[in-house]
Amino acid sequence: MSTETDEVARATTPDVVAVLVGNHRAFLAFLQRRVGDRALAEDLLQEAFARGIDKLDSLREGESAVAWFYRLLRNAVIDHYRRNASAQRGLAALATELEGQAEPGPELRDVVCRCVGELAGTLKAEYASAIRRIDVEGVAVKDYATEAGISRENAAVRVFRARDSLRKQVVRACGTCAEHGCLDCTCGMARTS
Repeated sequence: MSTETDEVARATTPDVVAVLVGNHRAFLAFLQRRVGDRALAEDLLQEAFARGIDKLDSLREGESAVAWFYRLLRNAVIDHYRRNASAQRGLAALATELEGQAEPGPELRDVVCRCVGELAGTLKAEYASAIRRIDVEGVAVKDYATEAGISRENAAVRVFRARDSLRKQVVRACGTCAEHGCLDCTCGMARTS
């Protein structure tokens, strides 16, 4: 870019920004119609403004700043739906995997260290609830999701995180017996028969 072109760009940048800011409501309405959520539309618009200001040099001479910005907004909507679809596919796969897990037999449940139950109570309330309802009481993930007022995918993520947190708590509290499934528990909290 030549010095003369730099001077023209610097002189027009405030004008272009003013035009874009002046169309804020129209841009927001455009996004809200496409994503169905005002807060999300506002977030996308702010991101587009931030990116757009940095890319004003890609605005061709004679091109409408408004038309150029609508193109940026359309791309932002497309990117949003692509990211969302990818995340939803991953969460759905996790939920399906969790639904298909087999329930352990009664003999295995009997030999599991009782400290696991006590340690579950030390987790965040929503994690403890997920462990209790799904793993202890045998409620299906989809039914737990309905009870908790969250999506099935979110319930699957919650129980996954709860199990991971519980596993870490068991390893911290029980040490090596946790590696062997508490079959020969030495942590001092083993169930007495």
